[in-house]
Amino acid sequence: MTPWGEMLRSAARLGVAPDAFWRLSLREWRMLTARPGGGAPMRRDDLMRMAEVWPDE
Repeated sequence: MTPWGEMLRSAARLGVAPDAFWRLSLREWRMLTARPGGGAPMRRDDLMRMAEVWPDE
């Protein structure tokens, strides 16, 4: 289920009016709500290294 209320409240905190919120594309919404400096997604080789160091038991 999509948390529309939470998303709309977040938009209001960012100064986005409700009518503008409903016109946003998903890409625009993600850009508005992305954390600054949030790094790139983890690469597979990084995941494999972590799995070796901290294996599931």
